Amino acid sequence: MSGAARFDLIVVGAGPAGSAAAVTAGRAGLSVALIDRAPFPRDKLCGGAVSGRAQQQLAQVFGRLPDDLMRWVGRANLLHQGHHIAALSFDRPFGMTMRQDFDAALHDRALQAGAVDYSGRRIARMDLENGLLSLSDGTTLGAPLIIGADGVNSVVARRLWGRAQDPSRLALALEVEVRRPCGRAAMEVDLGAANWGYGWAFPKRNGLTLGVGGLVSRNPALRAVMEDWLVRHGAAGTVRVKGHHLPFGAFPAVPGEGRVLLAGDAAGLVDPLTGEGIAWAIHSGALAAQAAIRALAQEAPGAALRHYTAALAPVHGELRRARLCRGVLYARPLRGAVARRVLAHPGVQARYVQLLEGQLDYADLEARSFLRLVRRLALPALDRWFPPR
Repeated sequence: MSGAARFDLIVVGAGPAGSAAAVTAGRAGLSVALIDRAPFPRDKLCGGAVSGRAQQQLAQVFGRLPDDLMRWVGRANLLHQGHHIAALSFDRPFGMTMRQDFDAALHDRALQAGAVDYSGRRIARMDLENGLLSLSDGTTLGAPLIIGADGVNSVVARRLWGRAQDPSRLALALEVEVRRPCGRAAMEVDLGAANWGYGWAFPKRNGLTLGVGGLVSRNPALRAVMEDWLVRHGAAGTVRVKGHHLPFGAFPAVPGEGRVLLAGDAAGLVDPLTGEGIAWAIHSGALAAQAAIRALAQEAPGAALRHYTAALAPVHGELRRARLCRGVLYARPLRGAVARRVLAHPGVQARYVQLLEGQLDYADLEARSFLRLVRRLALPALDRWFPPR
């Protein structure tokens, strides 16, 4: 791979994580090559609900985005297995967006920050040890550091470790975009629509996004669940169902190897309880770029992964706590009517809203008191499984 175009940093993947990395590095004066296999705008299967937590990260990294990217929805109907539990209100409304438009806007910001656009080109060869990538059009790029932000099926992670994710710990999401006028004022979330997962109905400017998702290992009949979900929302047989995998609680303790850092879904950074991925993608992309900036300023690119791992530790801590909460809320004793009793408690609802808005972290939940609350609410069922001593 001789005659490479040289950069300070190569970013593979130009979604929220990759664009955040490119914006952060570009504004700090680094030369950045931004690669994506698809040209923008491009389709992206995703619910497209931008939470308050994600909005905080967007503002910090990208600044104000065009108003027409979002439909603002400040209410949600919370259900469990079709039973209505509560109507929730958010101080900071969700921004309901189409990922095709949203990702294109972030990609534009990255290019405005100075990143060189290599979208629409696949990676043909990788020499990660020497920081060299050869693209499908014959272009060769080189840099002392590479950030892999290329999603759950990351080619960068596969090159490092042989596979991008542990398939036994992935979730599967099935989704449709119903293109018709949508007068809904509230989104819908059913925390019992799938095993160890949930269903969603998100109103957009020009339609409705319907989907279900859950751990693959616990949902062998997820397509049948999706058909029932579409029937419930009057959309059966109207559009083709699409599916994609996503990380759901498993992540590598060290997010990369050598001079390669992984961010976003490529690093397994999706909340296993709420499904939040956009916020952690943006945050981790920015952290990876900051680690690269620091290491290059020290003329020690090999230190970037150490800096990044340390910066990402609080995020890993949050995801571990989320995994613990998921295990409690989806435990077998809490199914059916018991789960509905727990979810109907105002304290549980308030914490759920605050988590989504970014006002509360899992570390703030005071896990012991939260678990005591769940036990008290579900006591008759739990005592059959865990008799008091």
